[in-house]
Amino acid sequence: KTASQDVIVSMLPVLDDFDRALEELKKAKDKELLKGVELISNKFRSTLRSKGLEEIEVKEGDIFDAEIHEAITQIPAPKDKLKGKIVDVVETGYKLGDRIIRY
Repeated sequence: KTASQDVIVSMLPVLDDFDRALEELKKAKDKELLKGVELISNKFRSTLRSKGLEEIEVKEGDIFDAEIHEAITQIPAPKDKLKGKIVDVVETGYKLGDRIIRY
């Protein structure tokens, strides 16, 4: 179980790279290239999901919870309704089973 966790944790930067690549490819005109990279990304994600990896769903405006979120900085809230809430998500968080492996 620990070896599996180590391998999956080492794959998280690859997931991040896929996200960044897909965002850039969406701006490009080559839709076939985008489609190909999406297929590879989806297969990679489904393989990791089958091993127990789950993405922690977080979005701007969610209430900050130190149990599942990691604050990298504090800034003045740009809007009053965002005080004490998440302003931006820098990295996606993940769980492996019931354990958080990246906040």
